[in-house]
Amino acid sequence: MSILLVTSSPRGAASHSTRIATEFAQKLLAADPSNTLVVRDLVANPLPHIDTDYATGIYTPAESRTPRQAEVVGVSDAVLDELFAADTVILATGFINFNISSTLKSWVDHISRSGKSFAYGENGPKGLVTGKKVYVVLASGGVYSEGAAVQFDHAIPYLRGVLGFLGMTDVEVIRIEGVAMGPDAVDAALAKATAKVDAVVASQQAAAAA
Repeated sequence: MSILLVTSSPRGAASHSTRIATEFAQKLLAADPSNTLVVRDLVANPLPHIDTDYATGIYTPAESRTPRQAEVVGVSDAVLDELFAADTVILATGFINFNISSTLKSWVDHISRSGKSFAYGENGPKGLVTGKKVYVVLASGGVYSEGAAVQFDHAIPYLRGVLGFLGMTDVEVIRIEGVAMGPDAVDAALAKATAKVDAVVASQQAAAAA
């Protein structure tokens, strides 16, 4: 199994989403020596936000692109290659202003390419990135999975929508929520997320052994 881990929190070593997602990827890697891991750290190596050169370059034949167009389209091609090569995708993000981080949004922009990751046909749009399991590890200061704050969670609906549009419909969410509510809440949130990670790994090991 090829695993792609995409981290995007600006909090560095203090990031709960990066920590849990990295531990998750490492546990999957350890569960089967044949598994491989590719890490895309969007904070250490942020992708350029889409601009005029990107918007025009993706529709310009390769031989006719300017050097700058070739550069930015090449970046997009690279992240698409990583995505298509992966069997399992782990996306880690903090909950920032009710949505995903801007660095992860840039990654989404680079993988969303007409003719590459989706296409339009007689029956409308069709996602071309299929056969993948996606895990979203989302850390938030408050609780947005239930209660009155659910309406402010634009991160998970957005990711489910755009990933589904691209063909990735098997999406599972691992939340680390309520981390702004004190040390006990942090410990509880991390324990709950770790338990879910461990359950996923155990399930995969059982399936492989069956």
